Amino acid sequence: MKAKRLSIKHSVVAVLLASTILSGGGGYLAARALAANDAALPATPVEQLVAKPSFADLVEKVKPAVVNIATTEKATRQAQRLPQSPFPPGSPFEEFFRQFSEQQQRKSGPQHALGSGFIIDPAGYVVTNNHVVDGADKIVVTLEDGRELPATVKGRDAKTDLALLKIENKTPLPYVAFGDSDHARIGDWVVAVGNPFGLGGSVSAGIVSARGRNLNNGPYDNFLQIDAPINPGNSGGPLFDQSGRVIGIATAIYTPNGGNVGIGFAVPSNLAGSVIAQLKASGKVERGWLGVTMQPMTEALAKAVGRKDSNGVLVNDVQADGPAAKAGLKQGDVVIALNGGTIRDPRDLATQVAGLKAGDRAKLQVWRDGRETSLSLTVGSQPAEQSAALDEAGKEERVGLALAPVTPELRARLGLDDGKGAVVTEVAPDSKAEDSGVRPGDVILGVAGHAVTNPAEAAQEIQAARKQHKEAVTLLVRRDGTTYYLALQLA
Repeated sequence: MKAKRLSIKHSVVAVLLASTILSGGGGYLAARALAANDAALPATPVEQLVAKPSFADLVEKVKPAVVNIATTEKATRQAQRLPQSPFPPGSPFEEFFRQFSEQQQRKSGPQHALGSGFIIDPAGYVVTNNHVVDGADKIVVTLEDGRELPATVKGRDAKTDLALLKIENKTPLPYVAFGDSDHARIGDWVVAVGNPFGLGGSVSAGIVSARGRNLNNGPYDNFLQIDAPINPGNSGGPLFDQSGRVIGIATAIYTPNGGNVGIGFAVPSNLAGSVIAQLKASGKVERGWLGVTMQPMTEALAKAVGRKDSNGVLVNDVQADGPAAKAGLKQGDVVIALNGGTIRDPRDLATQVAGLKAGDRAKLQVWRDGRETSLSLTVGSQPAEQSAALDEAGKEERVGLALAPVTPELRARLGLDDGKGAVVTEVAPDSKAEDSGVRPGDVILGVAGHAVTNPAEAAQEIQAARKQHKEAVTLLVRRDGTTYYLALQLA
């Protein structure tokens, strides 16, 4: 089984389930017998009946703010993602395969996709998933009353798979507000509203099944798991608590067959709210930055450093002149808490730091030389080039790779001839990069046979390989004074 995104890019087929009706003499006699038994049962007083929970009032209140989203992607953009040729480069069959693929692409015409969203502001701001609108040339939002309004993208954040759209309307629109997802308990009722399989305005109910789920899609995975039936087309739709507040955004399903099996995942509102607020204010998301590379703790490492448990993250390297270095954090330290919040693994630290802004003060609890110590630091912001690399080559494409420029300090420390290349600052656990053998501290000198001089170029080459549907791409890597090749898995 695997997790799947919930937007639709195929035709919708409605399946009708027919009921079997008893007929003939046997059916008639059975009906008579049932009627006789019912007549013999004593009447149940109305006051003894227990009413089942109804969400009708809640749905009536929130449904006008839930919208359907339809996107169109031009064939010219699709052509950039033609399937990789199975023939060797330069083969006469390679050109034939390319022409055939382009011809099939033209025949198919523009690609259409469907998703869901919800209005959070009467001025027409609409929240949805990034993967619903990513690559779209045209976006149309359909309101509950049937009106279709063109939408523009106000901002997108691939790392949390969130996007903010804007629609224009002469009068204020109905809207809903974010709730507190931290207060959602396992077992609480939730209601999902959206556009499953293109069937707009559908409602389903269930419970919160689990919290803090990690799908290894990015460094900030912290999904709510729900059993409310959601399907392709529910992507970007809201998940309501019983008070009518949005506590999650339907994003993925775990399925063996493409349909609902009772395991769905939603971005929690407390994560989404801060991201959406930044997208609304500036169209982009700025996250806190410490300037460290790290790895998970293991029981063996915990014993080696004198810890009783394996909570925390082991600091592999500290970037010179970064916020952590200025605060005195050292290689080999174990970060066990940030601002009083326990750090269990690298994802915990990445998520908590991402929730801070540049200039915020933070307190780190660190295990060093067999005892705990506290450090205070001022949070920085990710360098622009590193952020660009993350957007293009790393988390957006689920490679799990973060890159930074080669600084003069790193050049001297690593014994490089020049400052060209891209330093791997982070490898997400259980990611394609980790499976491919990439390690923090590696210096990428080339991608797919092309030399790269900075993170942006490395990002572009990896992105190009993804668009060509390549299963893997070669990385020329410098590690421990030795240069060799790795195969970065992409498929």
